[in-house]
Amino acid sequence: MAVKIRLRRMGTKKKPFYRIVVADSRSPRDGKFIEEIGYYNPLTAPKEVVVDSEKANNWIKNGAKPTDTVDRLFRENSVYNTEKDSKDTAEASESEATE
Repeated sequence: MAVKIRLRRMGTKKKPFYRIVVADSRSPRDGKFIEEIGYYNPLTAPKEVVVDSEKANNWIKNGAKPTDTVDRLFRENSVYNTEKDSKDTAEASESEATE
C-alpha cells in the first residue's frame, strides 16, 4: 500500500481550508484517510499551518511520501527537523565553544 501525506480540501465554495492527512494513494482526494496530522488555512493574512511534526516525521520514517505542496509546507515550517539534526547542531555548538 503506497501511503501519501497530502491535503484534503474542506471549507465552502471559494473559501478553501485544507487538512493535512495521511492516506492511501489510491483513495480520492477528499475520501478515506488513515490519520489527520494538521491543517493549512491559505486565507488568513499570514497563511496558517499547524502540523504535528512528531507524527509527520514518524510517517515519513515509515515510508509515507509527502506530495509536492505538503513537502513545501513542511520545509517552510521546519517539520523536517529531527532529533538527530538537533543533536548534530548541539554537538557542533559545543565543539565551537570549547575551541
